[in-house]
Amino acid sequence: MFFLDTQLAQQIVDRTMAIIGHNINVMNSQGMILGSGDPHRIGSIHEGALLAISQNRTVELNNASAGSLHGVKAGINLPLHYQGEIIGVIGITGEPEHLRAFGQLLKMTAEMIVEQANSIELIQWQNRQQEEFILQLIKGKYNDIEQLEARAKRLNIDLYMPRVAAVIQVQDDNSDTMGNPLLKQVLNLLKNPSRGNLIAMTSMTELVILKPAFLDGKQWNASLESERIDQLLKRIPTEISVQLKIALGHYFPAATDIHHSYQTAKETLRFGMQMQPKQSKYLFEDFALLVMLSGLKQDWRGQQLLTPFSRLIEHDNNQQLRKTLAAYLTHLGDQGACAKQLYIHRNTLRYRLDKISQITGVELNNIDGLLQLYLGQVLLNDPS
Repeated sequence: MFFLDTQLAQQIVDRTMAIIGHNINVMNSQGMILGSGDPHRIGSIHEGALLAISQNRTVELNNASAGSLHGVKAGINLPLHYQGEIIGVIGITGEPEHLRAFGQLLKMTAEMIVEQANSIELIQWQNRQQEEFILQLIKGKYNDIEQLEARAKRLNIDLYMPRVAAVIQVQDDNSDTMGNPLLKQVLNLLKNPSRGNLIAMTSMTELVILKPAFLDGKQWNASLESERIDQLLKRIPTEISVQLKIALGHYFPAATDIHHSYQTAKETLRFGMQMQPKQSKYLFEDFALLVMLSGLKQDWRGQQLLTPFSRLIEHDNNQQLRKTLAAYLTHLGDQGACAKQLYIHRNTLRYRLDKISQITGVELNNIDGLLQLYLGQVLLNDPS
């Protein structure tokens, strides 16, 4: 059953009083005045409304009959209905013979306002339920698959549609308790048209999109999805798009593995922003090795893998050796190009490289050693 509240009741009063020049009262199903053109009457019980509710009819009261009831003035009181049930009463203050022409008009107006408010509330409720469901999916926190399927069905979501996760982050400092205005604009653009996307805000500056994975209707194609992201960025106004970072995760065939797709999107975004900060779009395929190995940081294997670079950090206070290593890795061991980038003599470069090998215990002419230092540089978020 729908219940009137003070905010909606006062909205009805304000909008209906704009139609006629008489005071309006709106009472709930218990006869309490929730909204009125006379603020002093709010909160009091209207016995005329109780009569209209109990008899389910329009109650007219002139000055003489109103005097015998508590908290009542002359006027007309009409029951308000929603889906066949009485939810309250709208009352018009004044002599009934002057108000009869307005009664049904105001009743219809009030019931339309109630219908509209309930529709908006229902949509907002559905949006909240869908967002909570999406957050549950990307966190992977569910044990009962049948319960998950039932909830998806209630929300009209095809749980087994192949999907892939993308993450959008807004680089904006204007977030407050009301949210991020830029992110909300992006959210509206993505929902219109929705194209089957499931979208939820994960923070004040970030949202997740669970996108249908088969754009051609047959199979996952990362290149097609990349082109689709480019089209999206073109749709977004430039003043917004320049503040956006979007990352596309990896596609997992099992629908219940969508949380893995989300994790890869998050990691892709992190590595992309770290290594290519000027770019707006990051694809899992471009950072696949780093994303897949990033989980090793908390494992003993990962700690062993990162030990050589950790030693370098410990012995390189001015970051000179790390910057040298970064240039060396960028140029794939080309000492000439590396020395040129660093504006140093090749002998100086060789000295630094020997020192890096001495500290880390890694031979730089060995591909395994170079890979180990490269992973250390990236996974430990080194700013060099």
